[in-house]
Amino acid sequence: MNVRYRVELNHCERDQLTALLSSGKRGARKLKRAQILLAADRGASDEEIARSIGVGGSTVYRTKRRFVLRNLAVALNEEPRPGARRKLTGKEEALLVATACSSPPAGRSRWTLELLAGELARLTTHQSVSRETVRRRLAENDLKPWRKDMWCIPQVDAEYVARMEDVLDLYAEPPDPNRPVVCFDESPTQLIGEVRTPIPAKPGQLERYDCEYRRNGTANLFVFVDVHRPWRKVKVTENRTAVDFAGCMRDLADIHFPKAERIRVVLDNLSTHSPGALYQAFPAEEARRVLRRLEFHYVPKHASWLNMVEIEIGVLAGQCLDRRIDSIEQLIAETTAWEQQRNAAGARIKWMFTTKKARAKMGQAYPKARAN
Repeated sequence: MNVRYRVELNHCERDQLTALLSSGKRGARKLKRAQILLAADRGASDEEIARSIGVGGSTVYRTKRRFVLRNLAVALNEEPRPGARRKLTGKEEALLVATACSSPPAGRSRWTLELLAGELARLTTHQSVSRETVRRRLAENDLKPWRKDMWCIPQVDAEYVARMEDVLDLYAEPPDPNRPVVCFDESPTQLIGEVRTPIPAKPGQLERYDCEYRRNGTANLFVFVDVHRPWRKVKVTENRTAVDFAGCMRDLADIHFPKAERIRVVLDNLSTHSPGALYQAFPAEEARRVLRRLEFHYVPKHASWLNMVEIEIGVLAGQCLDRRIDSIEQLIAETTAWEQQRNAAGARIKWMFTTKKARAKMGQAYPKARAN
C-alpha cells in the first residue's frame, strides 16, 4: 500500500453519498464505504478513517483505490467473487426441479430438503448431496415443495359472466335514491373473554395480555353497505338462520330505506339468501310486502370478491374486531361505535373493476358465442 490515492468528490457524488447514508436502506458494507469516501474527501488520513469508522486499513485503501482508478459505483459495491464450483450440472438441476414438482414418495405428504437430497443422490452419480445445495437450487427457481396453497378455481361459464356483468353494471350506475344498491353479507366471530386482566402499555413496554382465554360462544355480524353513498350498517345476532336473514331484509326495507321504491341487494349464494326465507319468517302477506321492495342480484359462485361488502368486512375486522370481545353486548357497542365513526367520516369504497375491464382481462375465459 505504498501508493497514496487522493479522493476528490464532485458536488453530485457528495450529494449522492450523503443521501445514501441518510436513507440507511443499504447494506452495512456499502454504508461504510460511503463513509470512507466522504471522510477521505474531507482530508482525513487513512488511520483516522479506519479508527473512526471501525474498519481495517486495507478496506480504506481498497475503497479509495477503486474510486480513483474506476468510479463511484465500483467503489461502493462488492467485487464479484468466484465462489465454489457448483456441485450440480445443468441437467442435474433440471432433474432436481422436476423431482420437486412431482408427487412425494409413498408414505410422505410432501417433499423435504432431506428427501430431495437423498432422491437426487439416488438418481445421479453423486454419493451424497447436501441439504444446503438442494435449498439453494430450489431458491434460485423459486420452489418451495414443502408448502401448499389452496384456492378455489371458479368455472367461468355463461352463468358466471352474466351474474358478474349484472353486478358490475349495478356498481357503475349513477346514484338513485329511489333505487339504491346495497351489498350484503354476514361474518361469524368468536366471543373471547380474558382470564386475567391485561397489563396496559407504558413507555418501553407493549400492552400485555395473557395467552390463556375463555370462550364465550360465537356471534354473527350482518353487514350492509350502500354502493353509492358513505353508509354502512352492522347488525349483531346470535345465529345466522333464514329467519335472521329475513329480519335483515325487512329492516333494510322498513328502517334503512323506507322511501325507496326498489332496493337492489347484491349478495352471495348462501342457502338462506333466498326469497323463501321471508316466507319462513313471516306470514305470506308480510313476506310478499317486503319482497315487492327488494330485488336480489347474486354474485357468481366462488366469486365473493365481486361483493363490495367483503372489503368493508375486512376493514371492520382490522379496525374493530382485532381484539378480545367477550359478550354480545360489548360486540354491539363496539361495532355501533365503529359504524357511526366510519359513516360520519364519509368513508367509501373506491371500486375500480368494471364490465369493460372484465372483458379486457377475462376475455379469453368468456364462453365463445355460437351464433352470429
